[in-house]
Amino acid sequence: MVGTERENTLLYAVRWQVLGRYLGQLALVLAMLTLPNIGVSLYYGEYAISVRYLAIVALLVTAGWPLCRLQAPDRIQGNEAMVIVTLAFVLTPLLMSWPLAAVGLTALDAFFEAVSGITTTGLTTLSSVQDRAHSFLFARAWMQWYGGLGIAVLAVAIMAQHGLATRKLVETPGAELQVSSTRTSARRVLVVYVLLTLAGVLLIWAAGLAPFDAVAHALSALSTGGFSTFDQSLGGALPAVATFAVVLVSFLGAVSLPLYFLAWRNGVGELTGDIELRTLAGACLASALLLALWFWQDGVPLVEALRQGGLLAVSAQTTTGFSAQSSAALDAFPKGLLILSMAVGGSLGSTAGGVKLLRVLILLRLVQTLLRRTAATEHAVVETRLVGRRLEETEMTHVLLIIALFGAVVLLSWLAFLAHGYPALDALFEVVSATGTVGLSTGITSADLPAFLKLVLCFDMLAGRLEIVALLATLYPVTWMGRKRET
Repeated sequence: MVGTERENTLLYAVRWQVLGRYLGQLALVLAMLTLPNIGVSLYYGEYAISVRYLAIVALLVTAGWPLCRLQAPDRIQGNEAMVIVTLAFVLTPLLMSWPLAAVGLTALDAFFEAVSGITTTGLTTLSSVQDRAHSFLFARAWMQWYGGLGIAVLAVAIMAQHGLATRKLVETPGAELQVSSTRTSARRVLVVYVLLTLAGVLLIWAAGLAPFDAVAHALSALSTGGFSTFDQSLGGALPAVATFAVVLVSFLGAVSLPLYFLAWRNGVGELTGDIELRTLAGACLASALLLALWFWQDGVPLVEALRQGGLLAVSAQTTTGFSAQSSAALDAFPKGLLILSMAVGGSLGSTAGGVKLLRVLILLRLVQTLLRRTAATEHAVVETRLVGRRLEETEMTHVLLIIALFGAVVLLSWLAFLAHGYPALDALFEVVSATGTVGLSTGITSADLPAFLKLVLCFDMLAGRLEIVALLATLYPVTWMGRKRET
């Protein structure tokens, strides 16, 4: 008990001045990010939606301008950083759901769509999107783009060094990636992100999509979001070369973004030597072959089986969520394989979701170390190492915590769906897809889904995007109550 009291004396609650100042700056950033929505709605003559976006910009500027002038220190606490990032991902869909509702959505469905966008998930309650307004389709893809990295990087850029809450959004493992400041990392990643986006637009446009569709799919693909402007996503009459282009951009988005900067600075050897990139490529290839074999045995022609298997494998592993067919029609084996891929996800420092490949590699290495210790002598020292680097205890603890929390969120959410009578495997697929911010669906997510379960999926998407710890820190009472540092 005494130890707990001593620990509490070292804990500090968030400071309102700090939250106000940085949330004010983020409000102004969000106001600027809303301007393209206004431009698209005006271009297509959707003036009622333009008015709503203009009202949101006015509100953000009115609230953000005085807040960002508050006096606050440049250095902020870890819990303050986590709260700021969490509030950014919660308040943004609350605001953006109003213009989305202008196309006929209920308030809850509009909020669900906005959460799915900002968290780069891609789940939707809509049965058809091709008949929706252009500004609605653009807004979904645009939210995925700045939700995937835009808000996160800009949040990092206006903060000095602090804890894991935002640094994790731009980090890549390895000592040589430590830069002088978080702002420098944010600028580098933002430049890489913009360049990849432009390249993606040009590639998909050249592959045969119309300019509007090319832009929307490039924004969704690089952010590993998966919103499409077509009802059948990448199925239907989409040219094969365009499908390949979208899948390629999705794969690029699941690679650690700072790694591209290292490859530009030090050469392509940085790419080929990265263990996460090699694992990502290997996982996609292995899943694609297994799925293709399963489809082929099920009577699908070999070429079509390879196409469907490759698309589903990359879509699940990169957590993009594009599809060419309904996941509801899949058998138990492909569903189980996709659940595993969605839970693992892509690389740290990418826009992909899931628990991340590096953490899974560390977990496997921990298991290997445990087995080696059972065969070692009593006084032998068996270290846990990955790619030649000894893993620190705090690092391993963090990995185990993230994986455990991910599993806990999935389990509790799955139980909620089971209580409502949904099939066990389909419900697990849907919950993992939401928590992994993937977007593939067995058809459970729809306008008819009970309101409570829609909110459960919204929580899953937010928890998965914020990697749970930041969300829990925001809900932790000590974060808000207790001693405060002097500002």
